[in-house]
Amino acid sequence: MLVELSKAQDIEAGDGTTSVVVLAGALLDACTKLLGKGIHSTTIADAFLRCAAKAEEILRGMAIPVALDDRDSLIRAATTSLSSKVVSNNSQILAPIAVDSVLRVSDMAKQQVDLRDIHIVKQLGGTIDDSELVEGLVFTKPSDTSVLGVNRVVNAKIGIAQFHLSAPKTDIDNKVIINDYTQMDRLLREERKYILEMCKKIKKSGCNVLLVQKSILRDAVNELSLHFLSKLKIMVISDIEREDIEFIARVSFLSPSHADAGLSAGGARGLLHGGQAGSRRPGRGGGAGGPQDHQDHRRRQPRQDRLRAAARLQQAGEIVHTLSRRCSTSPSARCTTRSASFAAS
Repeated sequence: MLVELSKAQDIEAGDGTTSVVVLAGALLDACTKLLGKGIHSTTIADAFLRCAAKAEEILRGMAIPVALDDRDSLIRAATTSLSSKVVSNNSQILAPIAVDSVLRVSDMAKQQVDLRDIHIVKQLGGTIDDSELVEGLVFTKPSDTSVLGVNRVVNAKIGIAQFHLSAPKTDIDNKVIINDYTQMDRLLREERKYILEMCKKIKKSGCNVLLVQKSILRDAVNELSLHFLSKLKIMVISDIEREDIEFIARVSFLSPSHADAGLSAGGARGLLHGGQAGSRRPGRGGGAGGPQDHQDHRRRQPRQDRLRAAARLQQAGEIVHTLSRRCSTSPSARCTTRSASFAAS
């Protein structure tokens, strides 16, 4: 029950999972004492429901309306969400990134935000201080055609390919036997013709940036197809995961193509650069570059928490300021006071 309670809190508010578990444990302990005094469980449950309604009334009376254009208040709320995380020392960098990314993809009129439009990209090397918000798409690998001279495209027209740019292969149980060099020469000519026709169809669609999904059946692209596409001035980024393809298609309003004949390229999308640090294209989606992925879960969870907290605050439009006091049992220890902010649910 406590696990499900923590999950519900994470989905609803994005933060405070530990707090609700501790609070629920204290309430259960109080229930045990009340049951020991002979009070019926139904009476206890009814009292809890009345207390919950009264607590919600008090919280709404304490809540302060927050304007969605008040960026400083949103950043303070995101900073509070990070205060108990392992990356709390970097909250001054991560909190503005979380708030700005949520504001970029939120619908102010409907007060709705879809966190699926925000993509967190992890890059090996560097520190948390190197994290940044990119208003576009970020790829973790450089362009396949950068060494062939195509590493920068202006007014990019993007096509998403879910097919192979390589020669077809036989089934597992079949094989092709070549007896002399003429058959080998014919095979190479047919392969060259096959790939060249595919590249011409891609060029005819108006595409000058091609994103190719990663394949486990055979090579998504080969050296011959990359050679032809570079001659046609088409940038190629291959081996993109299926989950990333779905995200790219959603934020760029494009439909992935399963065949070269049905490839459709998007309109002018600004600048796309295929350098060693990754390729990026300004657009609707947001990307956040991260540090080296040590202790992955402990660092990934605060990223999700700050995004959910900012998104929930954007939807609620109210904030409750509380004051929590933590005192040590030692007489010589000092009491520390910490200010906390929560989105009103």
